Amino acid sequence: MPEGTGALREVLPKQGQLSVEDMPALVLCKPKILPLKSVSLEKLEKLQKAALDAAQAAPPPSAGPAPPRQ
Repeated sequence: MPEGTGALREVLPKQGQLSVEDMPALVLCKPKILPLKSVSLEKLEKLQKAALDAAQAAPPPSAGPAPPRQ
């Protein structure tokens, strides 16, 4: 191989042991999407909204005078 071409040549030892350490690389996975609200919280909010709607739909109590106390 001619010198000065910039090519690298492989050098292996003639004596001794040759060891290669393979470092495990980090493996990235897709992020897991977590719900912002739990299922039980959503159920509770649905029940509260239903109760509020039912309270608003009910007719207001009569505005007449209160009965006298004895």
